Amino acid sequence: MNSKSAIKGRGAQLNVPNRFFELRHEMRDDFLEFCQKQGESPDKNKTKYLEVFPKTIVNKVTSPDIGMLYSMNPYQGCEHGCIYCYARNTHEFWGYSAGLDFERRILVKKDAPKLLEQQLKKKSWKALPIILSGNTDCYQPAEQKFKITRQCLEVFLKYRHPVGIITKNSGILEDLDILTDLAKYNLIGVNISITSLIEDTRRILEPRTTTSKKRLNTVKELSNHGIPVNVMIAPIIPGINSHEVLKIAKAAADHGAVSIAHTIVRLNGAIGEIFTDWIKKTMPDKAKKVLHQIESCHGGTLNDSRYGTRMRGEGKIAEQINTLVTLAQQQYFKNKKMPRLNCNLHDQYKDGQLKLF
Repeated sequence: MNSKSAIKGRGAQLNVPNRFFELRHEMRDDFLEFCQKQGESPDKNKTKYLEVFPKTIVNKVTSPDIGMLYSMNPYQGCEHGCIYCYARNTHEFWGYSAGLDFERRILVKKDAPKLLEQQLKKKSWKALPIILSGNTDCYQPAEQKFKITRQCLEVFLKYRHPVGIITKNSGILEDLDILTDLAKYNLIGVNISITSLIEDTRRILEPRTTTSKKRLNTVKELSNHGIPVNVMIAPIIPGINSHEVLKIAKAAADHGAVSIAHTIVRLNGAIGEIFTDWIKKTMPDKAKKVLHQIESCHGGTLNDSRYGTRMRGEGKIAEQINTLVTLAQQQYFKNKKMPRLNCNLHDQYKDGQLKLF
């Protein structure tokens, strides 16, 4: 990509129209030319944090091929800027674009800890693992400012309720004290996403994320404190990181992970246009090949919503990738797996303290 034309520190390079809006906003060439002559930037490229007030925070997951029953997201939108992120489409429901808006308009749910506590205290609630970051990363840069994830973990510990975390940020180590306490009761499992061990690849795919080296060190640190870690090699993108599967798996095992999991990239909704624009600018020489290989994994299209197929793909390339992951699991994680979280303590702590009678 031309460094002068690139929007620095961002994955998406445009704001695609919101599918729910009739009108669209465009930057005209004459405006861009005017800005250039004036020496001004047409785009300030600043992140804005916007407080929102949801009525509930725990979401029931109905998709049959996702390994969670409940999730919660302290933040909507994600400053990490991963170009492939499936969560981009959800930003349209809030009235924003799945493109740059997703990375620069971060919705903050300050009431999340209170709403979580209300949920866990309900007499009708039966403990099942709730996954933080089912949609957007709970340890994205906003967490440094608002500490909402930490407050939620304190609630989970108070009520002895099982919780899972998905993240690609080493910021999780700032909460190592609470995570260690949760691990004493087998109430925590962590999923660390590692997409590439090559920094140049990581940087363009996930511009504001923790380096791969720091993520592996995070896996090691968590594991050393008795916190079980699964490494997500996700998504695997044919022609970009598909050749790294075995290397990532070995590195994960060497740093203490107890398992790996994977998905093959799919580019649903607005993400197809965003990714296509991005790869033509960042990898013009291989753009066609990569896009065609992705299509070959999903019945000839970038968009795949078929349950049971969308995560693993189909066809020769998908089969090769899935076989490679199976081999990696057998070679590096034989007789290992993530432990089942403890769902038996919560009833005794419904009011926040142990019931003796």
